Amino acid sequence: MVVRVVLLGTAAGGGFPQWNCACALCAAARDGKLPSRTQECLALTGNGRDWWLLNASPDIRTQFAATPALWPGPGPRDTPLRGVLLTDAEADHVAGLTVLRGAAGLKVYAAAPVRAVLAPARGALDRYTPWEWADSLADGGFVLAGGLVVTARPVGAKTPKYVPSLGGSPDDRWVTAYRVEDLATGRVLVYAPCVAAWSPVLDELCASADCVLFDGTFFTADEMGTAVRPGAGQGAMGHLPVAGPDGSLAALARYPGTRRIYTHLNNTNPLLDPASAARSRVAETGVEVLPDGAEIVV
Repeated sequence: MVVRVVLLGTAAGGGFPQWNCACALCAAARDGKLPSRTQECLALTGNGRDWWLLNASPDIRTQFAATPALWPGPGPRDTPLRGVLLTDAEADHVAGLTVLRGAAGLKVYAAAPVRAVLAPARGALDRYTPWEWADSLADGGFVLAGGLVVTARPVGAKTPKYVPSLGGSPDDRWVTAYRVEDLATGRVLVYAPCVAAWSPVLDELCASADCVLFDGTFFTADEMGTAVRPGAGQGAMGHLPVAGPDGSLAALARYPGTRRIYTHLNNTNPLLDPASAARSRVAETGVEVLPDGAEIVV
């Protein structure tokens, strides 16, 4: 068997077009000139039977409906879904858990601060059907049904806006990246949709990967514009821009033998337009931008 990955959603929070945005890109999507995208989430399997989500977007019902491999059966309430791996506690990455309520036997992996802030939601979900919640950063990693070995690595300290300021030293466990290895083939997938800055950890992950799905939220650091959103930009938003000497494109260029794919695209990002100069620039470097529903094999 091989690792199959389905990109259920590839847009940042709010999707594309975003409901409250009238920018040129969103207008083009509403007119059918650009493909719409749901909020970022992917599903993967190592054996074609046991499927795992990486993040759970608010659009999960629509995403499942569009993916036959995730349809229920053979029994009335049987599902191939075995659980969810959370990279962080952002609303657009955890809200889909409420849609999954009542699904028996699910296991959710997340870092300690993410599990802690989700404690009220965990209690509410367990009133439907108890789930098992596990530490994604446990020493030695963990094994998923389907023959997949997973290691989580901390890559950022950005807390969601709904979390009150706790003061003290930043906790870099708020945001994690996942390394998923297929025991049968040794092939490796790295998933990092939320990265504020490049680090030696990311170099280590990319160096061992056959495929990297990486944060492509913003093309430039000032993309949001301070007039639209005060304090916007790389530092405030927690996403490393694609362009620039210190951007992710320059870093990913160091790994030409690895398949590299951008995901989590914000509605302001020119990469959403296949005809844009930004898309051409990324393509020239060998990095891909794929649509919702795309399936890849690692």
